[in-house]
Amino acid sequence: MEITFSLDEINDVAKKILEQNLNKVILFYGEMGVGKTTFIKSLAKEIGVYEATSSPTFSLVNEYQTSNFQVIYHFDFYRLNSEIEALDMGIDEYLYSGNWCFIEWAEKIPNLVPESHSVISISLHSDGRRSLKLS
Repeated sequence: MEITFSLDEINDVAKKILEQNLNKVILFYGEMGVGKTTFIKSLAKEIGVYEATSSPTFSLVNEYQTSNFQVIYHFDFYRLNSEIEALDMGIDEYLYSGNWCFIEWAEKIPNLVPESHSVISISLHSDGRRSLKLS
């Protein structure tokens, strides 16, 4: 699935993505500043998170609870130095918990990603629109 959208349409795009047959572990790819965190915020909102969401750049992981008590883990591994750091934080327990796991900069943990996962790639156009590809 491929979609091109403006930021005004981001919540509608998040709804469309959630209607797909997604794995609970989703890897997000795209250049810095392309809108990965913004899109994850929209996904969380559509799943039922009403609290404020933010990038876990320094904490590596943020945990959110939805209105129907689902748990969402949002990872940002940009500052991760090695897969060992991810193992030390207990990444395997998160990834195999059965909860939503949204992972930015998953290329930092290539050997730890579960076989069953979805991928969302986002790119930015010169006019400010984004292209999203779900695979």
